[in-house]
Amino acid sequence: MRDTTSLTPAPTSQRYSTVAIALHWILALAVLLQLVIGLRMGATTKSSAAYGLYQLHKSVGVTILLLSLVRIGWRLSHKPPELPAHLKTWEKALAKAAHILFYLILLGLPVTGWIMVSASKTNIPTLLFGTVPWPHLPMLPELAEPAKAIWRKGGELGHGVLVKLTYLLLLVHVGGALKHQLVDRDATLSRMIPGVKPGALFDPRALLAAASVAGALALGVLVFPDGPNPTPPKAPATAKAQAPITEELKTPAPALTAPAAVEIRPAATAGLGSEAGGKPPATPSTEPPVSWVVQPGSTLGFQSAWSGDPVNGHFNRWTAKINFSPTALSSSHIEVDIDPASAATGDAQRDATLPTEDWFSTAKFPTAHFSATHLRATEDGFMAEGPLTLKGVSHTVVLAFTLKINHDQAVAEGGTKLDRTLFGVGQGDYAGTDQIPATVTLKFHILAHRAAP
Repeated sequence: MRDTTSLTPAPTSQRYSTVAIALHWILALAVLLQLVIGLRMGATTKSSAAYGLYQLHKSVGVTILLLSLVRIGWRLSHKPPELPAHLKTWEKALAKAAHILFYLILLGLPVTGWIMVSASKTNIPTLLFGTVPWPHLPMLPELAEPAKAIWRKGGELGHGVLVKLTYLLLLVHVGGALKHQLVDRDATLSRMIPGVKPGALFDPRALLAAASVAGALALGVLVFPDGPNPTPPKAPATAKAQAPITEELKTPAPALTAPAAVEIRPAATAGLGSEAGGKPPATPSTEPPVSWVVQPGSTLGFQSAWSGDPVNGHFNRWTAKINFSPTALSSSHIEVDIDPASAATGDAQRDATLPTEDWFSTAKFPTAHFSATHLRATEDGFMAEGPLTLKGVSHTVVLAFTLKINHDQAVAEGGTKLDRTLFGVGQGDYAGTDQIPATVTLKFHILAHRAAP
């Protein structure tokens, strides 16, 4: 005849402590959430969604690692209750082995993921839940690519094995708990769910635990973390006080749209005009080139795409030296220096990858330079032609632009299209053009003031 004392919950002395129980369930729910997010990462094809899930996956992983260290510290300093005496020897051995493997998983999964992130070619920084910066593992980001690849592959292999082991252990763990509750009808489950009645199928406490599990799984399916913001902040509509020619312009660029070709606004009277009802321009018809000072509110922007999602960006730091007259184009000259490390697309984590070797490699090539050596008038405005040097590679670029001069103020707008692959921008995982197109649209809006004589 079955011992009827087993049909009552475990006494307090045979239960885990409140802290141990809380850590167990928090970690269990976090692991279930993490598994679902991981599955969604592998199934998501939309890049912005995958990026947001990836960042959330890292945040939850670090949280699991920290909580696991707390749980291990608590277990070492607080002796857990002994296993029930009625368990068979193989059941006790299996329970102990499962505990050890779970601790291995709780530590191993975040650590192998941390290795993968630290040795990644993209070097994307980690912000826990978009707020708290989390460092890479020491030395891994500085390794040469062959060594980083070994660490990265090792992390991927270990991570994949531990994920499969997690699925197996969850089946064993949940199956064992149900066996003790419904078949053996003993008090084992009440050690971790205090007060649950052995043998009860619909015990309120057990149902609450089941609902928590379902909630974690549902959250993993339904959560939609923010991905990269494709549109950077808009620039102010008006220029501020006059800036010196060497000023680092920090005004963000307005969002760019994707034209079929570079849009050129017709210029009035070959680039010279006057406001309606205003005075004629002060520029003489045969004026030689004069210096123009770029004003705040000027913007240099670019547009690309990422898996079909538009990416609109701008350069925060660039300078221009302009000596120009529409009546002396042969002796006019324009020089532009750009700091590629200042590229911004509206998402700090993605922008942190742009200075890396795969993209602009700013450690080796801190400046991009354009020199307009040939300028000519067109039916719609002007063309500026000259070499663009980017990542140590030079190619001739032709910029089309319109110009309007009113007394000592000038407004120029235009742009061009570049093939990023010609300059080696986008290497490694980004060398292909199926997800990130080769063509990049550049657009500029320049406000300038005639320099004082």
